[in-house]
Amino acid sequence: MRRAKRHDETVGMPMGPMIDMVFLLLVFFMVTAKPVKQESDLGFGLPGAVAQEDPVDIPDEQRIIIRGDQQVVLNDLEIDDPGNPELPELSATLERFRKASELSGSKAMLTIAPAKSVPHQRVVDVLNACGRAQLTNVTFSSFSGEGEG
Repeated sequence: MRRAKRHDETVGMPMGPMIDMVFLLLVFFMVTAKPVKQESDLGFGLPGAVAQEDPVDIPDEQRIIIRGDQQVVLNDLEIDDPGNPELPELSATLERFRKASELSGSKAMLTIAPAKSVPHQRVVDVLNACGRAQLTNVTFSSFSGEGEG
């Protein structure tokens, strides 16, 4: 019996489609990749000093004290009637303070110091006046006055 000769055929892989697929993947990844911004490309400006002719005499912070009798005191000046929940004079004064602070380039800061015996509603009335004046930098402090009455 004769054996058939075995032909060793090597299986060939077509390289053309494989190269096409590699190039398609390369193009896909190049298109979908986001460019990274280099650190040297980041622009920033350093703050500078501007010479000012006249000194501006505006206090950095206003202090509102609410005494035990519900009287509102702004920087040692009694404002509005203790029974008035609208506080129109306080709103107008705080509005002028905010505008003056914006013109001078400083932050309008406000500290509220209510007495321990003050009802919460009176503090809310003062906060509403701050809201009408569009003041956002409001903090609270403890009342340090003698006699809350």
